[in-house]
Amino acid sequence: MTYAIFKAAGQQFRAEKGAMLRVPRLQGEPGDKVTFDEVLLSSRDDTVKAGAPVVKGAKVVGEIVRHARDKKIIVFRFKRRKNYRKKTGHRQDFTEIRITDVKG
Repeated sequence: MTYAIFKAAGQQFRAEKGAMLRVPRLQGEPGDKVTFDEVLLSSRDDTVKAGAPVVKGAKVVGEIVRHARDKKIIVFRFKRRKNYRKKTGHRQDFTEIRITDVKG
């Protein structure tokens, strides 16, 4: 089993060939190729390579499937006995990618 842990937009993701991932919004159109060079750990069969801080020569290649927005979360703030209430919502933008290759 081949997989890699890479970093994108300050977050870490585990990638396997054929996997679908939701990463924070990326530039590009659906169908474009994206490459992530910041691979922190790569594994092939029983061999595991950990980077310090990155694995040299390793990269994860994917294809943009779509851009969308996540479900709405509700943020409700209040102060007791002060009649202060504030209700807001937030929807996070994301890009869905399909991992096509894990090199390393």
